[in-house]
Parts: sequence; C-alpha cells; structure tokens
Amino acid sequence: MTTSTSVMRSEIAEQPEALRRTLDALLPLVPELAELARDTRQVLFIARGSSDNAAVYGSYLLQAHAGRLATLASPSIATTYGSKVDLSGVLAVAISQSGRTEEIVDTMNWAAECGARTVGITNGAGSPLTQAADLALVTQAGSELAVPATKTYTTQLAALAVLALGLGADLDAGVLRAVPDAIGEAVDAPQGPIELIAERLAGVQGAVISGRGMAFSTALEAALKLKEACYLHAMGLSYADLLHGPIAVVDADTPAILVAANSGPTLPGTVALAERVSAAGAPVFGIGGGQALAGACDLSVPAPDLPEWAAPISLIAPAQLLTETLARRLGYNPDAPRGLGKVTQTS
Repeated sequence: MTTSTSVMRSEIAEQPEALRRTLDALLPLVPELAELARDTRQVLFIARGSSDNAAVYGSYLLQAHAGRLATLASPSIATTYGSKVDLSGVLAVAISQSGRTEEIVDTMNWAAECGARTVGITNGAGSPLTQAADLALVTQAGSELAVPATKTYTTQLAALAVLALGLGADLDAGVLRAVPDAIGEAVDAPQGPIELIAERLAGVQGAVISGRGMAFSTALEAALKLKEACYLHAMGLSYADLLHGPIAVVDADTPAILVAANSGPTLPGTVALAERVSAAGAPVFGIGGGQALAGACDLSVPAPDLPEWAAPISLIAPAQLLTETLARRLGYNPDAPRGLGKVTQTS
C-alpha cells in the first residue's frame, strides 16, 4: 500500500489559495481581453488532456452566456495535415498547463497565420505559449508536482471564466470571488461519503461518469483522473450520449457516477438518469446535484451551492479526492501513475 498522504492530496488542498491568486492576477485583464476580442465572432479552443476538458467548460460557458460560437480544434489539421483554414474573425485560445507542449504552441501559431487573434492560458510564466500569444492569461497555481493535474486544472477553469467576462458574458465577477471559499468547503468537508464510494469502486473494473452542459467537463475530467491514477476503465460521457447506446454497459459491475450543479436546466435530466440506472440494478453515485440527485443515488457527495456556470470549478474537487482515495486504497501511488509524465509531447 502507498502512504496515507500524497502530494496530490496536498495540491488538492492548495486550490483555494491558487484560485485567489489567479483571480487577483487575471480579473484586471478583462478590458484587454475585450479589446483583443473586438471584431471577432467565434472562439477556437486548442488543447489536449485535462486542458481539453477545461476547454469543454469554456465552450459551454461562452455559448450559453457570451453568445459566441465556440469549438474545439483538431490540432492535427495544423500539425499533421498542414491545412490552411480561414480563421479571420476567430479568437484562438490555446490552453496548456506547462505552456511547453509543442503541438499546442504550434497549433496556436498556425491559427495566427490563418488570421486568428490568440490568447494563451497556462501556468507556465515565460513559457513558449506566453511568448507567442497576443495575450497570455498566466494562472497562479504555483508548482504542481503530482502528475494528475488538480490546481492547474481548476485555475484554468477560473481563467476561462475571466475570458468569458472579457467577451461580454452576463456573469457576476463577484460570484467568481466566492469560488475559492466554495472549493475550500468541498475540500474540507467530511470524507465519509468519498471513502464509501471508493470502497464500492475498489472491486470494479470500469465505470461511467456522466454530466451535461457545464458539468460535462467535470465528467470528462473525473473520468480522466480515474483512468490515469486508478487504472479504472472510466468513460466520461454527456448523459445525452450515454442514453444513445452506451448505457447498455451500465450494470451491477459497472457503476455510474453522475455529476451536476445544485441547480440549472440539466439537473432534472441527471436525476432522471440516476433513477433509470438504479432501476436497472446498477450502483449509482452522485457528485453535487443537491438533495434531488442525492435522493436518487446510492451514495452522494454534496457540492457547494454555486450558480451552474461557476459550479464546475468546485465540482471537480470531490472527484479529485475520490481519485486520490481510490488510488491509495488500490495500492497505487497517485502522484506518479505508470507511463505518464508531467509534460506530454504530441505531434
């Protein structure tokens, strides 16, 4: 067995302060973002891994609250196919925790050559990404030593919320200021429910993690964490996609973990899905969703009461804690998953 503590657990606990530093650094840049984005019509996100999951949050946020079409790039169009695409009127937003992933930097440079304006979101001050972008949003997570991203991911979400403000989203910046305390609440909450869910997951080979809308990014990131640190065959799916076939894999040996904000238009569908999974005889666990989702699940972890648009920044914390707890229960070191490094280079 691994030790009772881990670097990953320590870094999860550092998230409130990392978020405060990040918001202090980035909120003053809202006017610069607005100026850079002036005359642009849509947003293209360029990312991989956890950063790609953060981009999913950014895409929903901008489309739901800033009236901007937002899409996720396919970097191979630039780096493998070498295609030229008309990106005039596009704001290209490249996201990389280190700012040193060559594929992401190269794709952002390609976007600029195709006519886009560029923003880089990274925790790597002075990195190639910051040097190449028209404007850099440098998060203030500090050093992150554990391979699974925790505080670098949540600070990326905060940066994307600041980006949304710069693009005219109808959001309250004061709510963002409340998020660090909210995630602190999630981290400091009693760990009993997480321990119980980890106990139930310790005997399975796979799980489905599902959410919709703003929470879809959390489902994707939670699945990635469970794969990389616990070696669990975890599928992250929108619950709409889950209902289009993959729900067939959910059974007594393949539980579902459902993620939702405590309010919002996707909550009723998430509760209905929990009820359907439970009726089929499969274990179902909840993260967030208030009493409505808790009442439909076998076990659930409460989440702070934030508006739906801000909830993903705190919703991921229970999933991070669950990953760390399950990894140690299984005898794995969550800080150093096999075959992985802190910076992944792709081409």
